[in-house]
Amino acid sequence: MKHSPVSGSPISHKVRPYSRVAVIGAGSWGTALAVTLAQAGCKTMIYGRDPAVIDEINSNATTQRFLPGVTLPKGIFGVKDMAFALERSEAVLIVVPSRSVRNVARQVAAHVPKGTPIAVCAKGIEPETGLLMTQVAEEELGDHPVGCVSGPTFALETAMGHPTAATVAFPFTYADRLKPHESPAARLAVSLTTESFRAYVSDDLVGVEIGGAVKNIIAIACGLMTGAGFAENTRAALITRGLDEMKALAVALGGRRETVTGLSGIGDLALTCASPTSRNMALGQQLGQGRARADCFDGKPVVVEGEMNAKSVTDLARSLNVAMPICETVRAILHEGAELGTAFASLWARPIEAEPRTMELSFDHPATDQDIATLAERIS
Repeated sequence: MKHSPVSGSPISHKVRPYSRVAVIGAGSWGTALAVTLAQAGCKTMIYGRDPAVIDEINSNATTQRFLPGVTLPKGIFGVKDMAFALERSEAVLIVVPSRSVRNVARQVAAHVPKGTPIAVCAKGIEPETGLLMTQVAEEELGDHPVGCVSGPTFALETAMGHPTAATVAFPFTYADRLKPHESPAARLAVSLTTESFRAYVSDDLVGVEIGGAVKNIIAIACGLMTGAGFAENTRAALITRGLDEMKALAVALGGRRETVTGLSGIGDLALTCASPTSRNMALGQQLGQGRARADCFDGKPVVVEGEMNAKSVTDLARSLNVAMPICETVRAILHEGAELGTAFASLWARPIEAEPRTMELSFDHPATDQDIATLAERIS
C-alpha cells in the first residue's frame, strides 16, 4: 500500500466494488453472504441444488429452512442453472461444505469466464491430499485468482444485520502491490461491506485458512469438556492452548502468527468455542454428556466440519512434525475409540512446557497414575 510522503500513513483509495456476484451454495452461510452483497449494492445471483429453496427465495424473499425469520433484500436472484449465474458475474463465492469444494470447483471451472476472482468460503483441509480449500479449488480452476472469506460469523446473525467482521484473503501479485485498491481482495471486501458488515483484507491465505480449519476441532474439545460438566477455566485453557496449536501449524506452512491473532484465527476460535450455536461446540457437548454419535442432533445427519478435520488436520500436522495435543485428543475420541475421561486426563498430564515455545523447556508432570485416574473418573 502506498504511503503519504509527509505523514507515512496509508493513502486512501476509492475501490470499485463488483457489480455482479455469483454465490454458489444456497445454504445458511451462502444466503447470508448473498444478503450482505445485496445490501452493499451488488446484483447477486445465488445458485442452489434444491429447486424448492430457489423458488422460495424468488417467490417469497425468504429461506425459512436456512435463515428463519429473515426477509431477503432486493437484489438477490435465485437461479437453478449454475452456468447462468457464473457467466454473468464479475466475482464468485463458493459456499459449500469442505468435502464438496473440489467437485463444485470443477463444475465452476467449466463455465466461469477466464480471470474471474473466486473466493472459497469453506473451512477445512482435504483428507486425501492435505490441501487447504483454496489449494483444492486452484487445482480445479486453473487461471483464476483464488482467495477466501473467513471470520467469526454465525450466518443468522450476519443476515439479521448484527455488527459482524470477517477477513477477505487473496494472494497479492506484483500488480496488486502497486495498485492494491484494484486487487480482488480489496474489491471483494468493499463489495461485502455494509453498515453492519465490516470486511478486512489479507494476503496470508495460509494463516487465514488454518485458523478456520483448526478452530472447529478446538470447539469440539470445548464442547466435550462443557458437556462433561466443566466450566470457564477449562474452556479458557483449551482456547488459549488451541490458539497456540493453530499458530504452530500456520507458521509451519508459511503463514504468519499475526494472522492467527486476527479475525480468522482467535476471532473465529472465540466465537465457535463460546456458543452451542456452533455445530462443532454442540457436537462436543452432546458427546460429553454421554450421547452416542448416532443420537446427536436428534439423529439428524448434521455435517460437522471439525469432525472430519480432526483427522485431516492432525494428519497434516504429523507430516510436518508439529505437535497438536488438543487436536490429537479430539481425533482419538472421535475416530479411534478413546474414552473421554482417559483421553483428557492424559492430555492434562502431559510434560510441563514453557510459554512461549521459544524457551524450549519440557519436564515431567508430577501427577501419579492414581492422580490421572482420578481426573479421568471425574471427566467421565
